[in-house]
Amino acid sequence: MPLREVIRPKGFPKPLAPYSAAIKVGNVVHVSGMVALDAQGNLVGPNDCARQTRHVLDLIRSILDEAGGLLTHIAYNHICIRDLADYAAMNAVYSEYFPENPPARYCIRADLVRPEFLVEIGSVAYLSP
Repeated sequence: MPLREVIRPKGFPKPLAPYSAAIKVGNVVHVSGMVALDAQGNLVGPNDCARQTRHVLDLIRSILDEAGGLLTHIAYNHICIRDLADYAAMNAVYSEYFPENPPARYCIRADLVRPEFLVEIGSVAYLSP
C-alpha cells in the first residue's frame, strides 16, 4: 500500500492549481479546499452562498465516499467565506449536513481565488481502521 493515495472521484472538477482533491494517508483523509465548480469547471450557484455551500459539501461527500468514508468521519472543517453577510445562509445548509455532533471547525472571512466563489471548505476526516 502506498504511503499516500490521491483521491479524485470520476467526473470531479479539474483542480484550479497544482493540488490534489484529497490525499489519504493511512486512515486520515485530507480534503483540499473545495469550491462550487461542476465537473466541467462551471460555477454552481452564482451569487447564492447556500447553493454553493450545498455543492461544496456534496463534493466533499463524494471524495470521502471514494476514500471509503462518510461525512460523519470528518473531525475538522476549514471554512472560508467571502462575505460575512452570507454566514447565516452557509450555516443553515451546513447544519443539514452535520445535524448532530458536528465536526470542529473555523470560519473566516477571506478573499477567495475567484470573486464568484462565495465559500470554500476543506476537511480532515478519520476513517475507521
